[in-house]
Amino acid sequence: MARTGRPAGPANETATVVLTAALELLLVEGATALTAQRLHQATGVSRSTIYRHWPTPTDVLAALIDVAPSPPSPSSGDLAADLHAAVDVLCDRLRDKPVAAFLQALTTTAAHDPAAADLRRRYVEDLLEPFGTVLAQAEVPRGPADDVIAVVVSPLLVDALLLDRPAARARAHRAVDLCLAGLEGVSR
Repeated sequence: MARTGRPAGPANETATVVLTAALELLLVEGATALTAQRLHQATGVSRSTIYRHWPTPTDVLAALIDVAPSPPSPSSGDLAADLHAAVDVLCDRLRDKPVAAFLQALTTTAAHDPAAADLRRRYVEDLLEPFGTVLAQAEVPRGPADDVIAVVVSPLLVDALLLDRPAARARAHRAVDLCLAGLEGVSR
């Protein structure tokens, strides 16, 4: 039986227009610009359409996460080379404005919206996923793998989010090497 009425989601073209504008607003004006009124001004899409599909700025951020591309995890079979490649990909992503600005927007929004805190966690987990994949493929146990990820990635996120400076790629590569040296005694 055919249903009549409005479709469940926005038309692809409408979603593309709104989310493209949302990303541009986020990068230029910050997360506070992700209101239906501001998106309407930027796109010409009706406020009611925007409210229907993205009722809050957090909903806009969630939609942006859903359409964000994910780079593939490196997989050469060489644990050191793959972790170094994951560091390079993360440093490049943190250097590029959308990822760092997006993380800052999620952090700011999470201060007053618990749903944004969940989004921030999800987004950071997506950034960490390549490291987890590499370590799992090398059969590094979960505890030591989590330690490696924390030691390597945490300073990069601090650089990008709190210190507003480029991620220290060379330091992260040294951290990988130190962690791998420490893993030699861990049974896999």
